[in-house]
Amino acid sequence: MLKYLQKNKDITSLSNFHTKANTKYYFEINTNNDLSKLKEINSFANKNKLKILFIWAGTNMLFAFDEYNWVIIKNNLSGWKYDKEIKILESYSQELISDIAESLEKDYGQKLWHRFIGLPWTIWWAIYWNAWCFWLETENNFLKAEVINLENGHMSILSKKDMCFSYRNSILKQNWNKYFLVKAYFDLSKKIEKYHSDIDNIDFRKNKQPSWYTCWSFFKNPNREQSAWYLIEQVWLKWYKIWWAYFSELHANFLMNDWTATYSDLLKLIKLAQTKIKDQFNIDLINEVKIIKN
Repeated sequence: MLKYLQKNKDITSLSNFHTKANTKYYFEINTNNDLSKLKEINSFANKNKLKILFIWAGTNMLFAFDEYNWVIIKNNLSGWKYDKEIKILESYSQELISDIAESLEKDYGQKLWHRFIGLPWTIWWAIYWNAWCFWLETENNFLKAEVINLENGHMSILSKKDMCFSYRNSILKQNWNKYFLVKAYFDLSKKIEKYHSDIDNIDFRKNKQPSWYTCWSFFKNPNREQSAWYLIEQVWLKWYKIWWAYFSELHANFLMNDWTATYSDLLKLIKLAQTKIKDQFNIDLINEVKIIKN
């Protein structure tokens, strides 16, 4: 047993759904010095046949367990800087991309990331999922990343090509238990987008998206023409409740926990939506929120 691992830690607050959960082992990375322990933790986990799960801001995962029987590592690495001369952004992985985007615009007049204002994801999650906001994707301005290979503890650089970005996907997602993202770099010298959008994303998030206990959009949109929220509305599940789990009346693709829902309630509603939409439209709804099970 590694002496710096906490045991039987309450992690309820580490997911925005706030379903009650504990983990058998827990560790927080607060400084660069803590990174040296990753190889040892990985060896401990392999020796004891334990999985490792990295936690960031908790805005995109559902804990589907009462107690996690493995190891949870909470990433707290923060700090960023922007070189306004060469327009390169350098950020640690735990920084919130919304806060950076807002500061870039306010303090530097840099508006390329305006659509990321209000996006409740960290730099890690934004890269992991290739975050998308009204046709602006994280990969558009991504330059490179510093990662630690958990198998050997070595630091390496992943280029944009190495990252293998695609819709809601990256090499980090494909190898979630192999790489730990330390820092990322972005070239903000030019605007790159798949499609142009003039939508007021700040107003949209304030007035057309709910808050409280949610992890934001739960399902991926099947394609550009069919959105998940529309399909959920068509099968009459908007505002439908299973105890205190429901799809929001403001935005039907927002799965909500109204204070007391259990993970079982949420999973039942997820399954119900997938079944109804498959039966009526022959479409498989795929969740973009990560469901964590033992």
